[in-house]
Order: sequence, then structure tokens, then C-alpha cells
Amino acid sequence: MSKINRWLLPEGIEEVHPPQAADVERLCREILDLFESWGYQLVMPPLIEYLDSLLTGTGEDLDLQTFKITDQLSGRTMGIRADMTPQVARIDAHVLKSEFPTRLCYRGTVIHTRPSGHGGTRAPLQLGAELHGHAGVQSDAEILCLMLKTLKKARILNIHVDLGHVGIYRGLTAGLGLDGEQESLLFNALQRKDCSELEEMFGKWSLPTQSTDMLLSLIELNGDNEVLGKARNALANAGEDVLKCLDELEKISSLAKAQLKDAPLYFDLAELRGYNYYTGFTFTAYVPSQGQGIAFGGRYDDVGKAFGRARPATGFSTDVKNLYSLVAQQATIKSGIYAPYSDVPGLHEIIESLREQGEIVINALPGQKGIAEDMGCDRQLEIKDGQWSVVKIHS
Repeated sequence: MSKINRWLLPEGIEEVHPPQAADVERLCREILDLFESWGYQLVMPPLIEYLDSLLTGTGEDLDLQTFKITDQLSGRTMGIRADMTPQVARIDAHVLKSEFPTRLCYRGTVIHTRPSGHGGTRAPLQLGAELHGHAGVQSDAEILCLMLKTLKKARILNIHVDLGHVGIYRGLTAGLGLDGEQESLLFNALQRKDCSELEEMFGKWSLPTQSTDMLLSLIELNGDNEVLGKARNALANAGEDVLKCLDELEKISSLAKAQLKDAPLYFDLAELRGYNYYTGFTFTAYVPSQGQGIAFGGRYDDVGKAFGRARPATGFSTDVKNLYSLVAQQATIKSGIYAPYSDVPGLHEIIESLREQGEIVINALPGQKGIAEDMGCDRQLEIKDGQWSVVKIHS
């Protein structure tokens, strides 16, 4: 590669510069402090793991998003993490081994082979929270509320959260005898909400009219609380398991709204993001300016099985860099104090004192270019009558 191109980064890989980097880090700290106040403890999973551990229970989607490398020590295939949730499940099941509900949180960069959308990042700064060891709707509601609190902490406005349940789709397709290819075609068409393609498939496969009518109804079952009533009518013959899923959605929504009265919760029964990964309730948060979701979560009870402990689990994650980019504000630069290069007694002591008070103090270096303003300083240390003092710089 020629010298002129050595500064280029791979497509979808970006870096964050001052002062935005400090603001992103500050936002991370605020959110992690929020998690801590709810009892969620921080874990730091490794960037790479053996592939069979990293992809346990996650399905094909995450496999395609994971970079693979060969471990030069063992010869085994390793993966660079594309999602930290399976790692947290491993820590809960294999390391902590608690018999009680465990609340864990995390923050770190994940790497994707492909961006999630046109012009999207392949290196999200993933931050999330997971609750292991409780199978009830109460833990789902807690995670949902914590996600909403997180977006509020990030000063995200006009949030719209869609709730869904993968058990509804699974219940409707369970007895149809579809092979793998047919189920994939059906799933993709339903995600696109393509009624004509679905009807063509149903006719070609000679599926029962009652089942196909219920599947088609999912496309229209989205909106506020009234949707659940319509769903109970449309899916009345779907079986007890499907109706139980609707009851769970109603309970989770009610519990969340009891805690957060203005929670912007809606329903979309055709939303199946993470279908191969989640096992029950799911949710996605949207804002008007983004075509894709900004936070995702739900129940994933199967991930821990391969680690020897099948613990129920629910959680959510988001990309902090994306949250920061959505906030309509200018990054603020904290001005510093410029200290001259000097051997005069007392200078080092006052510099240390100022730094302990939270001030930024930048030492001048002998022979350097630039003045105090170039270093981002609006004040400087000056000595008068043997005493050092902070003086405002007048431009």
C-alpha cells in the first residue's frame, strides 16, 4: 500500500477523536453507574474466544457476523466477538455458578464482518445488561425499564418501543410440517410483510387455510394496547401456547408502565428480529430519525445449556457511539490551565493541588511550538511577588 493510503481505515471501522471520545466515555460511565444502582455488576469478557464457546446457542446470524482466526498456540479456531451476550451467559453459568438471580452488565467494542445497514459501523461500542436465573415476566419488565432508563440517561427523545414474542410465530408454524428451506422463505417474507408472496407460498405448499390466515394476520397486528385484544380474536384457534404468549406480553407491558407511567410501549407481532436466538419476549427501541432500532433485547433461555447450566436469562444491549451521535448537542471542551516550564519553587505543588480539584493543567515543554490557547487553555499560572496564581487569558 502506498504511503498516501496508510491512514485509511477499513470500511465500517471508525475511530473517535477529542473531544467526542471523552463525551462518549462519560456517557458510558453514567450508564454503568445507572446499572450499578439497579444491582448490575460489571464484567469484562475477552475480545476473542474459542469459536464453539463464542457462538453457543446464538444461531446462524451471529456466526455470519463473526470474524474467525486460528489460535497459533492450540491450532483451534477462535472468533472475535460480535456480541457479548453469549460471553456473559458463559460467565454466569460456568464461573459464577450462583443459585440466585444474577445481574451483570458490560461495555466493550464488538466487531462485525458486515455493517448492519448502508454506511453503518462494523465496530459498535456495545453496552448492555443481563439478568440470569429468573424465568418470570417480572425480570423481563425490569430489563425493559432499565433499557428505557438508559435511553433517557443518554437524552434520547421520541422513543418508540415495539414488543413482540417469538413464541407466537413458533406456535403458529409448529404443526405445519415445513422443512428448513420452507421455514426460511416463510420467515423472510413475513419480516418483509409481503402479503402477496406469503399467499403464493401458502397456495403452493397447500397449507391449512386456518393456519395461513393466522400467519397473515400477524402483519396487521401492530400498534397500542388494542392490538392484544384483536390478536386474541384473530389467533383464538392457535392453541394455548400462543395465547399464553399474548398474556405474557400484556403482563410485561403492565408491569413496565406501573413503574414508568409514560413508557412508549407498542406491539408488533410480526417482529421476529433475533428469532434464532431469543426464546420468548423481545423488544426493539426506535427513534424517528433512524430506520433501524437503537436498542434490542428480550428473553434467551437456551444460551447457557452448553455451559452446563440451563439458566433462564433476559437482557438488552445498545451501541453507545450510536446513542451519542443521536443527541443533538455539540461536544464541549473543558478548558485547561497552562503552566510555564519553570524551576521556581512552589510550581509543582500548585499544579498538583489544581489537578486534585478537578482542573486540567498542561505543562509547557521546553522549545515547544504553540501558546496556551493552542493547548486548549483559557487560563495560565503566573508568579507575582513569589506567589503563583491562576490568571485568565485575555485574547
